[in-house]
Amino acid sequence: MKIVKSLGLALIAITVIAAVPVNMNTDQNEKNGHNHDIVSLAVETDVLSTLVAAVQAAGLVETLQSEGPFTVFAPTNEAFAALPEGTLESLLLEENREMLIEILTYHVVPGKVMSGDLSDGMTAETVQGTSVTININNYGVTVNGASVVQADVEASNGVVHVIDTVILPQPAQASY
Repeated sequence: MKIVKSLGLALIAITVIAAVPVNMNTDQNEKNGHNHDIVSLAVETDVLSTLVAAVQAAGLVETLQSEGPFTVFAPTNEAFAALPEGTLESLLLEENREMLIEILTYHVVPGKVMSGDLSDGMTAETVQGTSVTININNYGVTVNGASVVQADVEASNGVVHVIDTVILPQPAQASY
């Protein structure tokens, strides 16, 4: 049951982030009087449309619009498309909602963690309940091997870091 929830959340996050290039101009939004929450930012970002669909299917919209703060590692549409054929479609089915929630919540860390707060080898416990590992090298930052393609996109209730791969909790990885 927990695996299904994690897979769902991960897919939602991935869907929101997947489209490239990523254009999340929060500075312009704030100048125009808009202070968007994480979901609103994702909805306005084409490369994250799959993630948005996943979050909606998992019933996590209200949660990710709440006060937070949250740090979301958002997979791009391309990241979701790279999953084995049929995986995304299967996760979006009502009977797999718990797995989707597990996956999506694995992409969310409580609190607001900016890139400047990161250190090589650090771990962060996810909302799903297990941890992700952050690595920093000459090539950039990775979260469980997924590269951060855009960091520090601030929202009214946290921050989004766009990643190029859907990350899966260990039990979910074993089943694929």
